[in-house]
Amino acid sequence: MIKTPILWSFRRCPYAMRARLAIKASGQAVALREILLRDKPEAFMAASAKGTVPVLVLLDGHVIDESRDVMFWALSQSDPEGWLDCYRQDETHVIAHLDALDNVFKHHLDRYKYATRYDDVDEVVHRTSGAKFLETWNDILGRQKGLSGETLGLLDYATLPFVRQFRIADPNWFDAQEWPHLHQWLNMFLASDRFAAIMHKYKPWKETGEDIAF
Repeated sequence: MIKTPILWSFRRCPYAMRARLAIKASGQAVALREILLRDKPEAFMAASAKGTVPVLVLLDGHVIDESRDVMFWALSQSDPEGWLDCYRQDETHVIAHLDALDNVFKHHLDRYKYATRYDDVDEVVHRTSGAKFLETWNDILGRQKGLSGETLGLLDYATLPFVRQFRIADPNWFDAQEWPHLHQWLNMFLASDRFAAIMHKYKPWKETGEDIAF
């Protein structure tokens, strides 16, 4: 019998990354099921017809299939590091940041990093548009330790996986930009035990496979 919620995940997906980050920070136990997006198990599709990760299936059968909602669920159970402090202090600001990140920034990120997947797309135009966000975040990080305030929290760990993706598109270009505070913030995250803990490689879950205690 399954005694913990099930988390369907894909290691490299930034949405799944931030869900795993919040779950780890909260100390909540879940049964991790790593999948390949090109080979989605029937059980995964039965859990959420959207077919995107992360998908969290709670013990009562309730399904959470938006990454930010998984973060809020985990941190509402336990938030020992105070990741939600920024949300409690200024809910409007936090939601506005997440909305811009998940919609406008992600739009430009996809068309920059995966330009060949789209028709009539100029990747440089989208890189420039995405860079405006990065410049703004660099300015914020020049005034305070994190996007969430003087301690890193929800906004930081919801954003870092996507900034990582932006850098991967062209590391040399990214590293040459005059964003000292953003570079330090990202590099500290990439070198952290926290990042390593959520990026462990697991074999894909199969119908007859075992869940991973996460």
